[in-house]
Amino acid sequence: MSVPDPDDGSIGPSLARRLGPFDAAAIVISNVIGGGIYFVPIIVAGLIPFTGWLLAAWLFGGLLAFAGAMTYAELATLRPHAGGEYVYLREAYGPLAAFLTGWTSFVAGFSGSIAAGAVALAEYIARFVPALSDPTPLLTLPVPWVNLEVTRQALVAIGAIVLLSFVHFHAHGRVVHNALTLGKVLALVVFIALGLAWGHGVAANLTSSHVVANPAAGWLLALPPIMLTYSGWNAAAYVAEEIKNPNRNVPLALALGTIGVVIIYMALNVLFLYAMPIASLAALDGHLADSVAEQLFGVAAGNLLGAFAIVSLAASISAMVIAGPRVYYAMARDHVFLKSAARVHPQQRTPMRAITAQAVWSSVLVLSGTLTQLVLYTGFAVVVFSGVAVMAVFTLRRRDPGAERPFKAWGYPIAPAFFVAASVVMVVYQVVNEPVPTLAGLGVIAVGVPVYFLFAKKGRGSFSGQ
Repeated sequence: MSVPDPDDGSIGPSLARRLGPFDAAAIVISNVIGGGIYFVPIIVAGLIPFTGWLLAAWLFGGLLAFAGAMTYAELATLRPHAGGEYVYLREAYGPLAAFLTGWTSFVAGFSGSIAAGAVALAEYIARFVPALSDPTPLLTLPVPWVNLEVTRQALVAIGAIVLLSFVHFHAHGRVVHNALTLGKVLALVVFIALGLAWGHGVAANLTSSHVVANPAAGWLLALPPIMLTYSGWNAAAYVAEEIKNPNRNVPLALALGTIGVVIIYMALNVLFLYAMPIASLAALDGHLADSVAEQLFGVAAGNLLGAFAIVSLAASISAMVIAGPRVYYAMARDHVFLKSAARVHPQQRTPMRAITAQAVWSSVLVLSGTLTQLVLYTGFAVVVFSGVAVMAVFTLRRRDPGAERPFKAWGYPIAPAFFVAASVVMVVYQVVNEPVPTLAGLGVIAVGVPVYFLFAKKGRGSFSGQ
């Protein structure tokens, strides 16, 4: 399959290799550490009877994420282009499979997550400016199938999306993102350290237990939500085309980012258990961070936690604003997305049109009120496409065994095989336990098939990467 060299200048201005390993690792860390870690531990505690088993489940999930990251590192150094699994699926399984992962990323994966994060950010800002929490629509825009409601909260959310998208129009957007990530990590480290050192917790909670309905199956049932909380470990692969010395720095960024997240997640779970026994953790109604902070430091900690949440959510949105457009840029360069999304700013060397397209659709999702359903419907697609992408390492090694591979996946073939097997288990779990959202998600993905053929027909006669 012919793929243009991103550095040969034949397709106009190209993305610039300006990211170091720590820049890329910061994208991984902020992409992964989002809202999931503040409600999934409640679900996991309800499924697992012993604290030791609970911590082991989170560690196992981290090891699976690391296995996936090291497999992506091989694929990214073999094909150091923008787009992540879009590129790997295209190389291994053809353009339609690749398009469907990119389509899902645009419709819901990145855009929906950005919208959800922005709405949550607006809610935390409203904690300090209560007038912004007024849900009364200022304007209603009727469009087919749904009404777009403009509220104060929606305007704040859209403002955050527009601001961070504008920041990443510019080459130095990475500096802002690194600052947000550093603030996020430092706040977490301080929260954990102060909580364990001076918080009003009980060490005996770390050995507590409780009764669950099915202890034998609980550990297995806890794996899908844990792995969804780790999703985003592959974020550095999306920007491989912009990483300096990718043969060295892509694997390093994926390793540093994933290991950093595992350490933080393990420490947070220890802190949660230190604050309350596993039975109390399982009984929470969803306000995990607030409950833990109040238990450790008192009610006054709530506002401080709210300020941290604003920085944390901004960092997560920023990471997705960086990663998502690289997928659409790669699709447009293959002539299976909006043509303008392949354009790179001649001075800033960023995919400004792709960033704009994502910002516009994310804003529409904020106004539509459908983003929760979209993210729910396509959550399993994250597992499906990452599992299929990891499978691509087997396909490409068999198809082209003599190709130069600057980095080879650690633990091959056992580690990638375990990751694929875990992905299958998680997909089966979601199909059995959540059939309606899964079928709806399959419908969203299936809509991409005719859209692909429409784009492919329009792009016929010029480079399409096919």
